[in-house]
Amino acid sequence: MDERRTVKVSKYLSKHLRHQPERIGLTLDEAGWVEIDALLAATAAHNFRITREELDHVVAANDKQRFAIEGSRIRASQGHSVDVDLGLTPATPPPYLFHGTVARSLDAIRAEGLRPMNRHDVHLSPDRETATRVGARRGRPVVLSVDAAAMHRDGHVFHVSANGVWLTRAVPPGYLRFPSSH
Repeated sequence: MDERRTVKVSKYLSKHLRHQPERIGLTLDEAGWVEIDALLAATAAHNFRITREELDHVVAANDKQRFAIEGSRIRASQGHSVDVDLGLTPATPPPYLFHGTVARSLDAIRAEGLRPMNRHDVHLSPDRETATRVGARRGRPVVLSVDAAAMHRDGHVFHVSANGVWLTRAVPPGYLRFPSSH
């Protein structure tokens, strides 16, 4: 499977397993799972045929481990805008987490902090390198540090998804450290 096809399938799966399952006639269960056979039938019925081998390749090859397969079911690991309960238990974060963004977003972030926007939670990275890659998807990346230890002490709840992304409802501006060059 070539890289372009892998990316195309991954984006299609993200759209329909995170945001718009109903567009292809899927119904996710309360935890976001759907039967793989139902997914493959739905994609074929909507003229985007995916083989089981392609699906397995995309799940295994995705550097961010965006999808999880459990038995005969698949789901997105996080990032949903549809209502799901991933069943994640609260976790104690490391002292600092990181968030990749771009300079044009900094004024709003300084004023409002990090908000989930159309997702359930704010996504935070465990290291600067990952946050840099996340920010680079939208332009020249700017990496913010999040004082996760202080947030946790102050009662903010954190979860960590199966693929290592840290999730929290919001990050108020006082817990953010901005690079001095911005």
